[in-house]
Amino acid sequence: MRTDPAKAGRKPGDDAAGDSERRGEEQSVKGWWRRWRSWLPFVLKPLRRGIVIFIVLLVVEYLVVPELVGASKDLYLLGRVNAFWLAAGVILEFLSLFCYGLLTQALLPPGSHNPGLSVLFRIDLAAAAIAHVIPAGTLGSAGLGYKLFTDAGIKGRDAAVMMATKGLGSTVVLNVLLWLSLVISIPLAGFHPIYVTVAVTGAVLMLAIAALAFGFIRGAGRASRILHAVGDRIPGLSGDRLERALLDAAASLSALARDRRTLVMSLTWATLNWLLDAASLWCFVAAFGRFVNPVELFAAYGIANVAGALPVTPGGLGVVDSVAPLLLVSFGVTRSVATLGVLGWRLVNFWLPIPVGAIAYVSLKVPRGAGLKAMRAAVSALLARPAPSDDDTSDT
Repeated sequence: MRTDPAKAGRKPGDDAAGDSERRGEEQSVKGWWRRWRSWLPFVLKPLRRGIVIFIVLLVVEYLVVPELVGASKDLYLLGRVNAFWLAAGVILEFLSLFCYGLLTQALLPPGSHNPGLSVLFRIDLAAAAIAHVIPAGTLGSAGLGYKLFTDAGIKGRDAAVMMATKGLGSTVVLNVLLWLSLVISIPLAGFHPIYVTVAVTGAVLMLAIAALAFGFIRGAGRASRILHAVGDRIPGLSGDRLERALLDAAASLSALARDRRTLVMSLTWATLNWLLDAASLWCFVAAFGRFVNPVELFAAYGIANVAGALPVTPGGLGVVDSVAPLLLVSFGVTRSVATLGVLGWRLVNFWLPIPVGAIAYVSLKVPRGAGLKAMRAAVSALLARPAPSDDDTSDT
């Protein structure tokens, strides 16, 4: 039954006027949203940078500065340092980096161009230098590594597959080694609440990677959009290339599982890369007179590296430097020895690869005898953000 507008207290035409008013309000809201979206990129970028800078300042203020102040009070220990263990720590760190180069060579797809171990090793050093000076670490240096690999004659698709496989595989190896060390260290040093946090974080990370890869392989649109969003933010890469690389990496990992010899070599080099790096830390702590249980030390090392992998500071700067000493102290190492040992190890683990990587980059880009001007231009190009080119977007 229809209601008479007069009886309902409304005038004829009020409904039409109300609909027109609502449409006007909707158009106004849509217009406001369109104007806001046009300004959104200009607001989000400074906001994101401001948040990162704020987090870095918090890390420096509450983690780095206290460690440095504490270390300054214990500088007298430098007069008792054992030079043999210091030299052993430096050598082991170099061998760790060299094993990473061997891992790169082992993961080159069959039939791919191999420019030689020397070139691959120098490319890894150059990428490590960038990873240690910009936030997002290895993710941020992927563009430079990709460009150097393709400049060395490796096809774009082969380089992307190798880099994706190496990154995923190395992460899996670290988490497996960490979980094993946690299981073994519990009977030796007791249970620490942080073990649960790290184990859960590692498991969530591994499940997220597996879910993303599975969703992409099965054609899930959300996984594809995530990959595009990440890839488009990496200098020198693109979302399409990252998407193809992950799919090819999944196929490469399946083929790797069937190729027992390559699988064994890859796992060996990846494992040695982490173990030798941890052994370097052990030597630096031993240089100050404290011999730590290797399992307990690797637990502290692994937890610090997992925490430092968060893309907040370059190479986990400030995070690794503060988390590792705290965990070593919980295993019975004195605070002074733990702090100085970790700071000494970080000199060769974090700071030394920066100038060494710059030299490696110059050796790749500048011919012999080109002069100082060419070297300066090469270093300037290293520090610049690489932009994708037409050649980079192809698979040639």
